[in-house]
Amino acid sequence: MSTLEVLHFINHLKAERNCSRHTLRAYRNDLNQFCDFLVNGAAAFRRDDFEPRPPASLDVMRAADRNDVRSFLAHVQTAGGSARTAARKLAAIRTAYRFFVRVGLMEANPAQAVNAPKLPKGLPDVLSIPEVAALVEAPDVSDPLGARDRAVLETLYSSGLRAAELVGLRFEDVDFDHAMLRVLGKRNKERIVPVGSVALAALREYLAVRPSLGDPEHPFLFVNHRGGKLTTRSVQRILEKYVRMILPARREVSPHTLRHTFATHMLDAGADLRVVQELLGHASLSSTQIYTHVSLERLRQVYRDAHPHA
Repeated sequence: MSTLEVLHFINHLKAERNCSRHTLRAYRNDLNQFCDFLVNGAAAFRRDDFEPRPPASLDVMRAADRNDVRSFLAHVQTAGGSARTAARKLAAIRTAYRFFVRVGLMEANPAQAVNAPKLPKGLPDVLSIPEVAALVEAPDVSDPLGARDRAVLETLYSSGLRAAELVGLRFEDVDFDHAMLRVLGKRNKERIVPVGSVALAALREYLAVRPSLGDPEHPFLFVNHRGGKLTTRSVQRILEKYVRMILPARREVSPHTLRHTFATHMLDAGADLRVVQELLGHASLSSTQIYTHVSLERLRQVYRDAHPHA
């Protein structure tokens, strides 16, 4: 068997499950790493990120048993991966095996009986309002890249977008007249979300200087210094730059932290949980309910800090 069956699985995810390019890339990388480990053992984890891995092969996967899957997950965490990373890789491997069994290319799913790593139950980290204010005001808007960076940060916080949703925005997705964004979320589900006046002002300021960053042929809103489409990794780097500058005590702030912060601040201000669910694009209300726990914990902390008999 060649690697074509694995490509068939990836195409199945794209065509039938409507997975995003980010998800497809993650599944492909996880399967490549798994097969690399099955063939080369721990050496697979010493590969440089830029060194191409051998493509996943159905023959290699067919020879694996559940102990191989467990060993792989153990090595993921030994090599520095989190329990959440290992759990995600297990989900990718299980899904692939399940597909191959369903289409008759395998007889059993060796990953089915493997327990996922226990995930920490910590609440998502959120920024305070003063921290957000300091962060979004950090970029130097007299510089075109600084104007872009402020527009990126303001839009993330104003509308609770995922990084992939932000970089996927096109010119026509911004409705300045009605203060709305048209967002393409997970599984290509489209939603309309409000955007605040401060973020709109930052977007206008950025668009005024955007031509100086190049004249791109693509229609995407946010560009890099050469006029190319901004990537999710670039958004992470932009955020990290200003976190180091303004909030050095906070070591791990990601674009998703701003999404968590958006949701928590909305609920703190009295927004309905189902409205926040719609704004975030969550398919299930249970995904949004974590923020009610964040808000309650913040209330407890304020009480403990403020009440003399707390």
